[in-house]
Amino acid sequence: MNKTVNINLAGTFFHIDEDAYLKLQRYLEAIKRSFTDSQGRSEIISDIEARIAELFNERVKHDKQVIGIKEVDEVIAIMGQPEDYLVDDDIFEDTPNSGTYKKTAPSKKLFRDTDNSYISGVSSGLGHYLGIDAVWMRLLWIILTIASGGTFIIIYILFWILVPAATTTAEKIMMTGEPVNISNIEKKIKDGFENVADTVSETAKNVSKSVSGAAKKGGTSIKSTSKNFFDTLADIIMFFFKLFAKFIGVLLILIGSLTIIALIIAWFSVGVADVLHIPGTNFINVANPGNTPIWLVSLFVFFAIGIPFFFLFYLGLKILINNLKSIGNIAKFTLLGLWLFSIIALVVIGIREASEHAFNERFVERQELNVMAADTLKISMAENQLFRNHYRSHSYKLANNENGDEMLYRKNIMFSVKPTTDSIAKISIEKSAEGSDYEKAINRAKNINYNYTLNNNALLLDSYLSTDPKNKFSDQEIILTLYLPIGSVIKLNDNVRSFLYHSSDVSSKYLNHYVTITEDGIICDGCEEEEDEETFEVNINTPSVNIDSKGVEIKGDASTLKIDSTGVKAESEKVKVNINSQGVSVKSED
Repeated sequence: MNKTVNINLAGTFFHIDEDAYLKLQRYLEAIKRSFTDSQGRSEIISDIEARIAELFNERVKHDKQVIGIKEVDEVIAIMGQPEDYLVDDDIFEDTPNSGTYKKTAPSKKLFRDTDNSYISGVSSGLGHYLGIDAVWMRLLWIILTIASGGTFIIIYILFWILVPAATTTAEKIMMTGEPVNISNIEKKIKDGFENVADTVSETAKNVSKSVSGAAKKGGTSIKSTSKNFFDTLADIIMFFFKLFAKFIGVLLILIGSLTIIALIIAWFSVGVADVLHIPGTNFINVANPGNTPIWLVSLFVFFAIGIPFFFLFYLGLKILINNLKSIGNIAKFTLLGLWLFSIIALVVIGIREASEHAFNERFVERQELNVMAADTLKISMAENQLFRNHYRSHSYKLANNENGDEMLYRKNIMFSVKPTTDSIAKISIEKSAEGSDYEKAINRAKNINYNYTLNNNALLLDSYLSTDPKNKFSDQEIILTLYLPIGSVIKLNDNVRSFLYHSSDVSSKYLNHYVTITEDGIICDGCEEEEDEETFEVNINTPSVNIDSKGVEIKGDASTLKIDSTGVKAESEKVKVNINSQGVSVKSED
């Protein structure tokens, strides 16, 4: 049974086996003696201890785990032994042989290089990580910021917050991808004192070579062993797995960052425009019957969509950057609470907006027209500057009227004609609108404006309704019903076609014709005949006629007419007509 010792190594507490502690103590004392006359001795020793503590942390799986001889040997194998080792040879006689451990290839970690920074060191750190000069990284940030309209600054700030700065010597060495061992720590610190930053990379290589040579001569370092087939295969599989993981990480970063940028642009375009009352954005307010502040809705939408994509972006960074700083549980739970609150708020707002369409009420106005039983009335839709066509539509439009007041317009007009036994014509204007309750719906209906003119027995109907924008989009519509005395005659202009109501006694076939209103309905001389009059000419020269039990077949030089139980077929050089139970088919080669 061995005793355990609690030690404080670089500010971190560890439980260590007594034998392992004695070996680690002798190792550190030997290192201190080897740097007795070195410049920056205390800083070198501190960084070495910090690196050893970091390596121990990588091997400790839980707080109660005890560090043993095995873990100490692994750390010594990675850190290496001082070149001027001055203790007895038997101290490290149990150093593991070359077949026990594998030296892993050094891997870069992303840090912010504050020593070579203009703002925060993000560009310089990315340059080290990607192997690109920091100048090109700074230029790339500028291009991306300009191309995104400045919103890429948010991504830069996220890197600034989440990526740690390289403060210790070990972190600065890991940033460049060099192995963090005694020799490199010593070299890095000495180079810092001598201020020769431009020779760091070359010196590191020379020191590495010298350490390797010394290790070979001393026989204390672990010699690499040849890999067998399965080790190589495992390395290849792991390489492609890591490559695929990096691709997924880049993809998540792109999706998350682009979505966040788009949401920021949308929030500024909608929310800020609403707060500042920028002209041209009134249409958004009109589409908001519940009068919920647009900037508040856009903010909730930003959080509801943006927070999940932020965590997607953060996940991509975690995949790419092993040493990424955590945003902390407080920030995570705060964002989660904000996201849940935004979702609930949007649901409440959605229910409130939907309730604005719960009631549909109608208000009817009836007015007499100076049209008698023997009169002839011409009906058409009036020309206007608001809409260029005479087609019924459910769309809305904001425009200023002749007094300069902004009004809401819509072409949802339906028109019908009905006979009446009264001696004078009447027009019924049925206005309808929606609201959250009866009073609001009926008030919106009453506030609908609609006009028509009657001049010399010519009735001009407006093809649109209007209302104050305060009444919002509330599915406003007008149903016009014209009650005409029996015996009166009307002529409908073709521009009334799309406005005819399905229950009207006048259909589109009566357009541009004089029709008479009778007790039995509408009479139009020639309307039915004209509609049913269909002719088809087949020009057959020198025909050949064949009549039998199957039917009739007439053949000419360039045309054929065949009538049988399946239907009628007529063919010429350019036209083919087929009439059967499925309908009429006409094909032309022109």
